[in-house]
Amino acid sequence: MINYSDIQKEVTTEITTTLGQINSNDVSVLLDEIKKADKVFFVGVGRVLLSLEAIAKRLAHLGIRTYIVGQITEPAITENDLLIVGSGSGESSFPLIIAKKAKKFNASVAHIGANPNCSMKEYSDHFVRIPVSTKLQLENEIPSVQPMTSLFEQSLLLLGDTLALMLVREQNIDMHSLWEYHANLE
Repeated sequence: MINYSDIQKEVTTEITTTLGQINSNDVSVLLDEIKKADKVFFVGVGRVLLSLEAIAKRLAHLGIRTYIVGQITEPAITENDLLIVGSGSGESSFPLIIAKKAKKFNASVAHIGANPNCSMKEYSDHFVRIPVSTKLQLENEIPSVQPMTSLFEQSLLLLGDTLALMLVREQNIDMHSLWEYHANLE
């Protein structure tokens, strides 16, 4: 019989290993980009998009104006804004198209991915590498026992929560006061 405790240890060990190998300087630069942007846009597909939506929501709780590309209330992107692209491979078509378009409006583009030598590199001003296995199976990737790219999506979400906590601590935000920004029509 498969044991939950054994499996969860494998999963959490993978996540700990991965988060520990993300370059902290790259994360600090991303945090600075988020802070200086008027608006922060997010684009991704599939489960990556779900992780990005959770990050956008948490940053909105901290007073940052966040938007998911394609949402009905999405405003225009400008040179004062940041587009955060989530794409492990850096080759997903829709995020590539959106990043290229954002650059036409002189917006900053940050790519969070696993593949530093990808097509997204042409449109990115900043790259944060989550060094895990992708669908491309490149060298120097942290292998995973989990299905497909689960480790990337999980690590992306936790990277977003780490960025949020960094902001909370840097700005001395009272955690209890954050509830005023939480949805209240639930």
